Amino acid sequence: MLLKSIQEIADEPVSLVPEDQGAESANTHWLGAAAEERSTLSVDQVVSAFLETARALQHRVRAAGFGGTATFYVWHDEQAGQLRCSVSSRTPTDLPFRGNYQPTGELSAVVAGFLSDDAPGIVSWEDLEPADDIDAEDDYYPPFAVWTFDLKFGR
Repeated sequence: MLLKSIQEIADEPVSLVPEDQGAESANTHWLGAAAEERSTLSVDQVVSAFLETARALQHRVRAAGFGGTATFYVWHDEQAGQLRCSVSSRTPTDLPFRGNYQPTGELSAVVAGFLSDDAPGIVSWEDLEPADDIDAEDDYYPPFAVWTFDLKFGR
């Protein structure tokens, strides 16, 4: 089911509107899988599905003649226990995240984190800290990896 869901993203509408990031938020997809399904999938299978989708989206963006930047990106949202992906008219270093992220060329590491998550969407009590100890201005959380793929020119 996960692999099919990833492949179906290639056929979904894509909005590339640099002046309207709200319109581009419709490009975001949330992907989950039950523990049973995750245990049957390999990192290579999921990576292949994302690469196939990225290439299909690249073909569509090129065929549409879009003149600006176009980035397909994938990340593991640990808090939600999901893989997420989107398309943006922003560059890999300017993606619409509020949190601290690190663009990477290593999709396998992003996927492996998702597949090996034994309690997706659950944070243990030991990992929680009092809110008073967190300064909203600080980069408290370590950056999370975001795999990026240039839809205009390839990797």
